[in-house]
Amino acid sequence: MKIVVIQEEIIQTDITPKELTERWKRLEQLPGIDEVVIEVPAHYPNIEQLHTYIGDADAVFGLWIGPDNMNEAFLSQHPNLKYVATLGHGWEKFDTEMTRKRGISISNTIYGSQTIAEYAFALLMDVCHHIGTHDTRIKTIDWSVPENHNEFCKSVTRQIELYDKTIGVIGLGAIGFAFAKMAQGFGMHVLAYSRHKKEGAAYDFIEQVSLDELLARSDFISLHTPHTPATEHMIDQNTIARMKDGVILINTARGALIDEQALADALASGKVLAAGLDVLTDEPPVHGSPLLTAPNTVITGHIAWLTRESRIRAIDMAIDNFRCYLEGHPVSIIN
Repeated sequence: MKIVVIQEEIIQTDITPKELTERWKRLEQLPGIDEVVIEVPAHYPNIEQLHTYIGDADAVFGLWIGPDNMNEAFLSQHPNLKYVATLGHGWEKFDTEMTRKRGISISNTIYGSQTIAEYAFALLMDVCHHIGTHDTRIKTIDWSVPENHNEFCKSVTRQIELYDKTIGVIGLGAIGFAFAKMAQGFGMHVLAYSRHKKEGAAYDFIEQVSLDELLARSDFISLHTPHTPATEHMIDQNTIARMKDGVILINTARGALIDEQALADALASGKVLAAGLDVLTDEPPVHGSPLLTAPNTVITGHIAWLTRESRIRAIDMAIDNFRCYLEGHPVSIIN
């Protein structure tokens, strides 16, 4: 069996391509593996480059799953392909029935639930306390001037306490659940809406409600649901109107969950007090976004997943998922 790995580029400071390559070489230890080819492109390859890389492989790791590659035209050029692994949690819509008919198993990798939940909470804390703003202020004031002494021990932004407030978590998958546990630890009352109600004692601390009830009762809302046709622009003018005045919105999931103009308008009016966003509809926003100039908005560049630990974990989990597939009990199959 031939395996091709399309190794992701390094976009952080604390890991090297060699470290990732060495980790991927663990695939060579799996039974029945004859060849492992690790491609290390400078950037994610285009469709023609993907064809060149995949060739006659039986399995490929590192594809971004979507309609541009999970289609008949693409897959017909790779008749040996039986297993595809994306290294991310999410994927774009594709023809799942077609891939099943071709006998291809497609898996995702739930590597970053804790990391992404932590980042979502960091965004929440930042929009509530503005740590960076106050850090800059303290470091730039001339404290040798007596008239400035009263500027110490002074807040120039509103400080918002989380304790005893209500937070609504939309999407109770691995990330949403990890975020909900953090919120509980801060003494918050946790509401959640998910497409399917979650069962089991682990969820007892969460009040699972309808989306309408969550919108009406939440002081804060955090999005943790995948982007599908059903969830696209789930946060729009109508849903925002059903929220509390002064609600705070966090999004570390997918930018397209939000109608950006509707949110920008709500931020300008004060209906939404603040937003913390790690994702945008267009990444990068080459055509601009009304959120880039919206008031009380913190935006980062889709980096919630980007820790050293998570990148290594993603490789280890992808290999373990493949081992399960080879042993006849596949896991994390999305098609």
